[in-house]
Amino acid sequence: MSLSLSQGSQSGSSVKKVILASQSPRRKQLLEWAEVPFDIIIQATDESYPAHLPPDEIAIHIARNKALAVEQLHHPVLPILAADTIVVLKDEIIGKPACREDAIQILEKLSGQKHAVITGVVILKEGKEIAFADITEVEFHTLSIEQIEFYVDKYKPYDKAGAYAIQEWIGVTGIKSINGDFYNVMGLPVSRVVQALLQC
Repeated sequence: MSLSLSQGSQSGSSVKKVILASQSPRRKQLLEWAEVPFDIIIQATDESYPAHLPPDEIAIHIARNKALAVEQLHHPVLPILAADTIVVLKDEIIGKPACREDAIQILEKLSGQKHAVITGVVILKEGKEIAFADITEVEFHTLSIEQIEFYVDKYKPYDKAGAYAIQEWIGVTGIKSINGDFYNVMGLPVSRVVQALLQC
């Protein structure tokens, strides 16, 4: 499946127009806030990864596959920006919840714990690649089962790694501390991305 959407061409960031290889509304919003002009091209990709990769390389690997799929099928002239976000609790990689029960179980694991949110970013242009991973440490307060069920039932975080969005109710009320880029937890370390795009 592929999808192409135009987002206009006005920019206040001095960054030229890019292709965003993501359907994430959070990444779209962050680029809009940064006044980076972009088109969206979505191409379905395999999000599996080799078992031996460390977490930061897993996020980059998945992001690279997203960028390559768009490059190979659409051959855009503009730089391609792709990203993937994962949550790591101790040594466990936590992806998107499969259902309500899965989301509740994930948040019960994260309750009262510190975890890492890692976003891998890949930018492709004319055969050249910029790739990096940004890591933010997040700590939750201890959450009651009532809080967790309320959040899951109202916000339905089934498309979010770690079963939560930091900009929603659970982030506002449930997060004790953040060490790193807040926007990275939303899905894109946008200031670092802008610096990388200025090199393209």
